[in-house]
Amino acid sequence: MNKPGALQSCLMLTPLIGATGFFASALGVWLMFIVVISAYGAGMTLLRHRLVPQAHLPGGILLAATLTSCAEIATQAWSLQWHQPMGIYAGLIALQCVVLDHTGFFHNAVRDRLRLSLQFGVLMLGLAALRMFLGSSGWRLATLAPGGFILLGLLLAAWQAWQPTHAGNKQNLGKIDPP
Repeated sequence: MNKPGALQSCLMLTPLIGATGFFASALGVWLMFIVVISAYGAGMTLLRHRLVPQAHLPGGILLAATLTSCAEIATQAWSLQWHQPMGIYAGLIALQCVVLDHTGFFHNAVRDRLRLSLQFGVLMLGLAALRMFLGSSGWRLATLAPGGFILLGLLLAAWQAWQPTHAGNKQNLGKIDPP
């Protein structure tokens, strides 16, 4: 966790594993993520210059909690069936906003923010579709959280095995070891 992006990536794993048991909940968390992150970025851009530096963190927490609560209430009023499978994962979006703000995410180009949101959505929907397929094929564990951990671990292992070289081997490619 020495990298600044490591914490924000770890926080994204929780909804990725927990909210992808069903396609509708994955779509709901992803849409809520996009709406709240966008509103938070716009709100903090307006507030940041008006707040003293000591008030940035409490102001960010208050804004993130307010936006997430409003999005959760709107989802509950709009479709209770969509709201129920989301569980606590919608509330973690507020924490994600604060962490992303702390790591300087909202100072990046819009293209980088869109790329992260799109990658998160593709992962959420792809893992949900795969878990639903495996669950309907008879592997019921895939629709539960432990099955999400197992499936994500297998996918990450396959991704690393598919990569031609590891990061440590790239440094030694042009060097010849003495005999």
